[in-house]
Amino acid sequence: METRQIALLSVLTALCIGLQLTPRPASVEFTSLISFTIGVVFGCWFGATLGASVMFVNGFLSPYGVAGLLVLFQAAAMSLIGLAGGVYSKTVAGDKAKWMPIEVAILGAFLTLIYDVITDIGYAFQFSLFTNSIVVSFIGVLVAGSVFMVIHVASNTVFFGASIPIVRGIQWEVKRFQQKEELIYS
Repeated sequence: METRQIALLSVLTALCIGLQLTPRPASVEFTSLISFTIGVVFGCWFGATLGASVMFVNGFLSPYGVAGLLVLFQAAAMSLIGLAGGVYSKTVAGDKAKWMPIEVAILGAFLTLIYDVITDIGYAFQFSLFTNSIVVSFIGVLVAGSVFMVIHVASNTVFFGASIPIVRGIQWEVKRFQQKEELIYS
C-alpha cells in the first residue's frame, strides 16, 4: 500500500468513526454507505478494509459499550459491504448509463439485511454462551431487534438510492486528481 492510500484509509476511518459516535437515531448510520462507496471508487480491498477497521474501532469506542465478541461479526459484515461495492464497480458501476438509483437502493437494502443477520448471529452466539442454544438465542435476537432491523434497512435503502451523485462526484474528483498528478510527474 502506498503512503497516500494509507493516509486516505486513515482519514476515512476517522470520518466514519466520528459519524458512528455522533448522536443519531438508533439504527441510522452512514458507515455502510461510505464503505460501499469507497469500495466502488477504490476497489474491493480498500472498501473491505475500511468497513472492517471502522467497525473494529467502533466496537471498543461505541457509546453503547464494548461490543465483545460481536465486534468480529460487525467487522466481517461491514467488510462484506465494502467488498460488495468493489464488486459492483467491476460489474455495473463502470457503465454509468446502467447505474440506476432503484437498483442501488435495493442493493443497499439487501446488504443491510445481510449485515443485520450476520450481527444477529453474533449476538445469538454471545447469548448462547449463557443459554446453551444458539437457535433459541437467534430467534430471540431476531424478535427483539426486528424494529431496529426495519429502521436500519429502510434508512440505508434511502441513503444508497440517493448516493449516485455523491459517488459520481467522488469518481470525478479522483480522476481529476490523477490527471493533475500525471501532469506534475510527466
